[in-house]
Amino acid sequence: MADYGILSLVPPVIAIILAIYTRQVFVSLLFGIWLGWLVLTGLPIDPVTEAPVFHNMGFFEAVWRVLNPVNLWEGSINTIQALVDVFKDAGNTRTIMFSALVGALILFIQRSGGVEGFIKRVNIFLEKYEKKKSGNNRVVVQFLAWLTGLLIFVESSISVLTVGALYRPVFDKLKISREKLAYLADSSSAPSSIILPFNGWGAFIMGLLATDFVNPFGMMMGAMKYNFYPFLALILALILVFSRKDYGPMAKAEKRAREEGKLLADGAQPMISEELTEVKTKEGVIPRSRNMVFPIALMVLMMPVMLIYTGWGAAMEKMADASVWSKIFFAIGNGSGSTSVLTAVLVSLIFSMIFYGAQRIMKIKEMVDLTLKGIGGLMPLAILMMFAFAISSLCKNDLGTGQYVASVAKEWLSPALVPFLIFLVSCFIAFSTGTSWGTFAIMMAIAVPMAKEMDTNVYMAIAAVMGGGVFGDHCSPISDTTILSSMASASDHIDHVRTQLPYALTAGSVAAIFYLLVGYFG
Repeated sequence: MADYGILSLVPPVIAIILAIYTRQVFVSLLFGIWLGWLVLTGLPIDPVTEAPVFHNMGFFEAVWRVLNPVNLWEGSINTIQALVDVFKDAGNTRTIMFSALVGALILFIQRSGGVEGFIKRVNIFLEKYEKKKSGNNRVVVQFLAWLTGLLIFVESSISVLTVGALYRPVFDKLKISREKLAYLADSSSAPSSIILPFNGWGAFIMGLLATDFVNPFGMMMGAMKYNFYPFLALILALILVFSRKDYGPMAKAEKRAREEGKLLADGAQPMISEELTEVKTKEGVIPRSRNMVFPIALMVLMMPVMLIYTGWGAAMEKMADASVWSKIFFAIGNGSGSTSVLTAVLVSLIFSMIFYGAQRIMKIKEMVDLTLKGIGGLMPLAILMMFAFAISSLCKNDLGTGQYVASVAKEWLSPALVPFLIFLVSCFIAFSTGTSWGTFAIMMAIAVPMAKEMDTNVYMAIAAVMGGGVFGDHCSPISDTTILSSMASASDHIDHVRTQLPYALTAGSVAAIFYLLVGYFG
């Protein structure tokens, strides 16, 4: 690979700066890709020295080679081609298709009354429990809110909205602050989506890892034991619920709600959207929880089944004399993650169509229309994935950004510090941009090659990117899940951010210390 030196940092660094300044991740990623291709087109490899031609020219000549009108045109054409080439990789295509089709499945379970039916089921249980007049009502209800957010891991937004819509009336009755509801919704959605990655999050991360590893699913799952922040965030929320010991601004909010009956602070402006917090069921349809549980359970079940199916050939070849269980575990670790997630969501969609059709909830035309509408709703995510795969390939395969960073860092940085620094940088980017997805797209292309070059634990580097992205996203007032949590719980947005921040910082600080300790002591 050619050594572009410090120029290899231009695309990702400019993308980060632009994303922080403009808050427009799509534009920033595209601009970074374009700059990278201007460099590659204007400063090609010298066939004799096998080095970029800028090594043999002055600064102003190099700048002119990159920015002259002819190169601007050719670089733009090459940028378009690079985006098209994303789909040459079957794994990338399958991942993008899965992410778009998940939108259709989400619309199906909402329209069929599955989400509303699930909410009614939980409400029946809550009403029965409330009649006991137990002193533990507040604890049990908060735990159920946390558990609901954890179980609906198929999509973080629907998890947040369901928790808010379901538990807001109950929290209000028990005089639990809106800030606490927003915190529990926020702190159970994204962590569960990243820990149980049978969803768009998992497909996206596997797509980013596929350029470096034959078995991206195995790498992602292997990294989970080092993904400290999501586990710590979930555990901290549980500790706060069962200990009844809040601290910081949340303690004041809970005291206000409990003693004065004020669910919101004086002067608070509830951030609410009835469109978002009310789950829409088709008119005339009886809400049933099975319309949500069965399709999601089938999708989750199909993923390991397909991993076994796609990895069984390798298991038979490499472990012919091993036991069946050994072959199954080997197959899961070596199956195709992108094939598995795409097949799983397609099977779930087809099942949903048959299942809802048998109940006469929807006709074929409406199902097709809902599928197209759902795909359209998640098209921004599909475009983000395309940009992410393009800049990842550019940095890894063409510019060698990770290798350059590693070669410079070797001079002064201990390999043990790499996961810790990756975690902090990922957190900063996610906090500044409000998106963990954009953070994954930028940082994975740098972190993995850097970890390889510096002989650092690659699993830990992958986990640091994932955990740092979720941590920064939790702290950020411009994050979509943070905003949705405020809307779903009808909380003042700034109050939600202010009360949640000490808890996120607690879990994030402990996670950072863990990266330091594990980095140094293994």
